[in-house]
Order: sequence, then structure tokens, then C-alpha cells
Amino acid sequence: MNRIVAIVGRPNVGKSRLFNRLARKRISIVHDEAGITRDVISTQIEDGAYTLLDTGGIGLTGSDTPERITVASEQQVDFAIDTAGLILFVIDGLSGVTPLDERIAAKLRRSKREVRLVVNKADFDEEKVEIAEAYRLGLGEPIAVSAEHGNGEADLRAAIAAALGPAPVKDDSGDRGEDGPLCICFIGRPNVGKSSLSNRLLHSDRLIVSDVPGTTRDAIEVPFLFKGRNGQDYPFRLIDTAGIKAATKLAAPVEYFSRLRSLDAIQRADVVFLVLDAMEGVTQQDKAIAGEAVKERKPIVVVINKWDLVHKAFANPEGIRGFSDEREYREKYEKAVFDRLFFTPGAPLIYVSALSGYEVDRMMNAAVKLNRTLGKKLPTARLNKLLGTLTERTPPPAVGGRRFRVYYATQTGNRPFRVRIFCNREDKLSESYRRYLEAGVIAEFKLEGCPVYFDLVGKEKHTPGTPYTSKNTLAATKPKWRMAEDAEQGGGTLED
Repeated sequence: MNRIVAIVGRPNVGKSRLFNRLARKRISIVHDEAGITRDVISTQIEDGAYTLLDTGGIGLTGSDTPERITVASEQQVDFAIDTAGLILFVIDGLSGVTPLDERIAAKLRRSKREVRLVVNKADFDEEKVEIAEAYRLGLGEPIAVSAEHGNGEADLRAAIAAALGPAPVKDDSGDRGEDGPLCICFIGRPNVGKSSLSNRLLHSDRLIVSDVPGTTRDAIEVPFLFKGRNGQDYPFRLIDTAGIKAATKLAAPVEYFSRLRSLDAIQRADVVFLVLDAMEGVTQQDKAIAGEAVKERKPIVVVINKWDLVHKAFANPEGIRGFSDEREYREKYEKAVFDRLFFTPGAPLIYVSALSGYEVDRMMNAAVKLNRTLGKKLPTARLNKLLGTLTERTPPPAVGGRRFRVYYATQTGNRPFRVRIFCNREDKLSESYRRYLEAGVIAEFKLEGCPVYFDLVGKEKHTPGTPYTSKNTLAATKPKWRMAEDAEQGGGTLED
């Protein structure tokens, strides 16, 4: 038996809550509204013992979900059933067996898959929970659980383990380190083509794609292999996210939770793809979304999707108003990106089309290159010489009558690049001058697209009325920047 377990059932029986319970973390969005889950959501359980799939409800009717999305969601359920080695068929113990449950049970019997019947919402006494009625579905002994409170969880886990058999021995020789799967994440406004790009990379319709904004609601993680131009397969983990709306424009709790899942996906990613619409330019919301990635200090690749529409527009004699040709359009688009996303210095810009596959391989190669760059070491002597040159070329502005002064700098970490700077006063470094120094470091060491973070250590302030340190105790109270200098020369250690 393959080690994929799919949770299926009609809408609102608690599939997503059960999924989160077994995963022991909040992955799927849980809400009383029917039809929240649409795509198939997957996660590894118990350190890779098996893969668990959450699916949308079968037979959703009378909701606000467009019919074409309902159909696509049920196609995703069929995919999960065909893929799974074990199916957990969930019914609602409070409402009893419904005609739709019976139709789903018949479908599962025809699938020839191994099925375990799960009666959810067994929070109450047996008189309210219809356990005995479940036997007529012909799927064997039902397992009573409460996904909300954890009742019956141990029995369900034991049933899954018994059905799947012993987990395969984990081979640590292929553990990732820097050579393992690279986690990439697509972020952006609704309807810029994130799911379409994901499907292009996966070479399948694994994710639901629609022109209805907000089709994707959960952050969906999928492993895949990408074949580079050199013919080598590179392992990736892809996270497709819901479109991130401004916090002030969230109209429903579902949109709020979708936003949280997307922001969490940024934290988990190694490289972030910020997807822009080629025909709409850079909006204020694009800028805000890029700011979320910068806040998490993630390397960014700016992906301008739907470039096929630009090709098509300039193939027409009318073109695009205000632009003579495609080259001028690209140049001005690029300038707008650099002007509005000035806080992402050197981020690669890739013009792609999810529809045609145009330059998608270049996008992935940029991610691989960024990941390699993140492992660089910055020579201390060269780093200090650079900072000296930058401050001489453009002296820092005076803040409160005094200027920021760099004494010594050393790299203390990667992913993101962390540079500890020993200086006179941390509060004398203005934000604009910080960006100037960061841009200089990025340009000098060719760190384009990689975040650089300065950890400032200032000299201790002298409190009036307290004696200055005497020469006899100078060695015991050596300034931190001199301690760092000694560490570089082998005379001590520097705490990270």
C-alpha cells in the first residue's frame, strides 16, 4: 500500500479540523461556512510516516461558491481518491447518515481503495451520536472521534498505522542540508496567476485555477522536481498561497485566515516569488506584500506574469497606448518596479507566462542561484574596507548633532546575511543611510536579491557622576568592537 491517506466526505462534517488534529498544527482553514477547502492540501505526518490529504466537500450545493469552482474542487477530490492508499471517510455523528453520505460510500466502494469510516463530532453522550446507523454504509467498524476535542484520536491513529503497516526506515544519507529541497513560495495580490504558475511547474492541474478572485484560500505545499537546463533534477517544495489583501479590505473571517496562512508561508519559504501582473503594473498592495517578505528577511525574485498578454498586445497594430513597442514597455515597467520596490535592492526581475511557459525555467534558475548565494562568506577585511569607503564617499547625516560612525564589522550569519557592526551609537543610523550601506554591501559582494541585516552594537553611554574606567582596569572592560577585532585575529571569541 502507498503511504498516502486522504480525508473525504460531504461539506461541513469536520474534515479540515480532523486534518489539523492529525497534523498537530493549524494548516487547513477551519470555519462553519461550507465549501471553505477547495484544493487538496497535504502534509507529512509523524516525521514522514505518511502523507495526509485534506479535500473539499463532495456535493456542495446552495452556497456562494461559483459552480465551476465546485466542479473543480470535486475533481480535486477524485485526484485524492485515485492517489490515496487509505481513505478516511468522515460523516457527521450528530446529523446521522444522509443520502449524500450513502452516495459517497458507494463511490468509495467502487474505487476499490481501503476505507476507514470515521464518525466525527462524538463529543456528546451516545444517545446524540448516531454510531450504529453508520454500519449500514457497508464500510466496516466505524471509529468515533471528536476532531475538536481529541476524543478517539488515539484509536484513529492506531487504525491508520495498522492499515499502512510499519513505516519505512528513514534514510538520513539524503538529508537536505543545503542540497535538499528548496522551499519556494508564490505571493501576490489575488488573480495575478500564482496557482497557474504552480501548475506549470508541477506539469499538472494540481491546483484549482479560476478568474474568480480568491479561488485559493489555503497555503498549499507540494514537493516536486524541476529539470534544469543542465539536465539535472532539482528538488523543490512549492507553496501556493491565497492572494494577500490589505488588512483593511478583509470582508470575511475566511479572508483573514487566508491572509494569516499566506504570511506564515513566507516565514517557511527559502526563496519568495513576488508575482506581479504584467498588464497592471506595481500597485500599492504589491508594495505592501513585498514589505511582508522583506520584514521576514527573505530573498525575493520579482516575477512579472502574463507577459504573453504584452506580446499579444504589441502584435496588434494598436499596441498599448503610450508605448511605442514592447521594449519600451519593458524598460518603463522595470523602472517602475525599481522605483516602487526600492527596498528590495538587486532583486532579480523575470518576465514569464504561466500560460505558455515563457521563461519559467529562468525563474527557477534564479531561485537556485539565490539559494547558493545565501551561503557566501563575506571576508572581514574586505567588508570593513567597503564600509570605510562608503562612509567616506557619502558621510552619514548628523542625527542630534552627531554622526553615525562605524568602528568594526564582521559577518555573523547567513540566511539572511547578518553583519554585526560595532559603532558609536545605534540611534544615529538613519533608515535611509542604512539602506545606502545595505545596497553597497549587496553590490560589492554580488548578493542581488538577498537580504542583509545589520546588528548594531553601540558604545556604552557614560552616566554623569560616575568615574571613567582607569587604565588598570581597561583590559577587563575592553570595548566590544575591540573584542571582535581580537576574535578575528585569533585572540578571543565573538558571540553570535
